[in-house]
Amino acid sequence: MSTVGQTLDRAGIAALIPHSGSMCLLARLQSWDAQRIVCVATNHRDADHPLRTASGLMSPCAIEYAAQAMALHGALIGQDAGTAASPGFLASARGVQLHVLRLDDLPAADVDELHVEAVRQSGDARQILYSFTVSHGGRPLAEGRAAVVLNTPLPA
Repeated sequence: MSTVGQTLDRAGIAALIPHSGSMCLLARLQSWDAQRIVCVATNHRDADHPLRTASGLMSPCAIEYAAQAMALHGALIGQDAGTAASPGFLASARGVQLHVLRLDDLPAADVDELHVEAVRQSGDARQILYSFTVSHGGRPLAEGRAAVVLNTPLPA
């Protein structure tokens, strides 16, 4: 049974990715297919945000929002195929452009959400390359590419 197009709330997302508690940064899965995922986050202004420093929630944290969307994408693809997703880790972020200094002091928008989109560019059983964009109110905040290395068994 295909689950492409399904949406999830924060609890559903947390059940599929290795991030739990307040470190599960995504609030909602908006849409996804085999190549693309779009998620929403609403916690960027939280005073107790787990990535917040004394200076605020700095814009490089947008990479973690994107990485969690990528992890969710992998889990959903595995679920759709009837297999467990291969855990992985963010190996690199390249060509990252940060358009703001902080995420917690963004100007007011009609909908105060971070829009997190990741698009699979290429990949195999060992690694996947995504492009990502994090935006707010239609304004790009961060964009770039990220390589995810999957935990696959080494050949004997």
